[in-house]
Amino acid sequence: MSVSSPCVGCCKLDEQEICMGCYRSLEEIANWNRRSDDERQGILDRIAHRAETYRDRDYHAIPTHPITRKAVLAVKE
Repeated sequence: MSVSSPCVGCCKLDEQEICMGCYRSLEEIANWNRRSDDERQGILDRIAHRAETYRDRDYHAIPTHPITRKAVLAVKE
């Protein structure tokens, strides 16, 4: 079984480098394709908890910035 990416195409990072669309960290996004299915499932488990935390925040009040290729390459393993 292959674990699919949780990307929803709303790629904006908050001040903690967490995507406001899928709740993955920049490092988790950049290295998703290099992760095993077990590691991907672990990420999905973590982002479920993050999503609960973030849903309590006012999404429109959170400063965000787009994910850039330069940022992805800086954290890619």
